[in-house]
Amino acid sequence: MPILDPNVVEFVSGSPSQTARLGERLGKLLRGGEVICLDGNLGAGKTCLAQGIGRGWGATDDLTSPTFTLIHELRRMPDKARLYHVDLYRIEQEIEAWMLGLTDLMDSTASVLIEWPDRAPSLLPPDRLWIKLEFLDDTRRRLSFRASDDFHLELLNAFKKSAFGV
Repeated sequence: MPILDPNVVEFVSGSPSQTARLGERLGKLLRGGEVICLDGNLGAGKTCLAQGIGRGWGATDDLTSPTFTLIHELRRMPDKARLYHVDLYRIEQEIEAWMLGLTDLMDSTASVLIEWPDRAPSLLPPDRLWIKLEFLDDTRRRLSFRASDDFHLELLNAFKKSAFGV
C-alpha cells in the first residue's frame, strides 16, 4: 500500500477467488450513492471483482457480465436497495452511455458499478472510487483503489480495515 497517498490502496490478488472475496468485503460496506469505476483490460478481473461486490452487497440475483444488455439492476431483500452493474465495453460513443441513462443512475441513491468507465469520461462524477485492475500473470492481478472525495475515502478506509485490519 502506498504510504504517501492516503486516498490510494494497492495490493496484489493471487487468484480469482481472492479477488472475488475482496469484492465481497467491499460490497458489504455499500450503503447507496457510491460510484465505483472498474478499469482494466479484458481479462483483468473486473467482472470477478464486481461479482464479489454483488454477493457482499446481498444481491438476490447473481451478478453476471452485462455486456449485451449493458445495465443490470440488482435488488436486495428486504430493503429493496438497488445496485446497478454497467458495462460500457460495447459502446462506441459517449452519447450512447448518456442515452442509456448513465447519469440518471449516478444521481440516484443506488450504488453503481461501472466497467469500462473510460468509454464515458465526461459523464462520470468527480466523486467516485476508481479501481484499476492490472493483469500480472495467469492468476495474479494488481488492484489499485483511489478515492476522489471524502465519501468514497470513508468507504476505502472501511474496506482497508475490513480486508487488511489497518
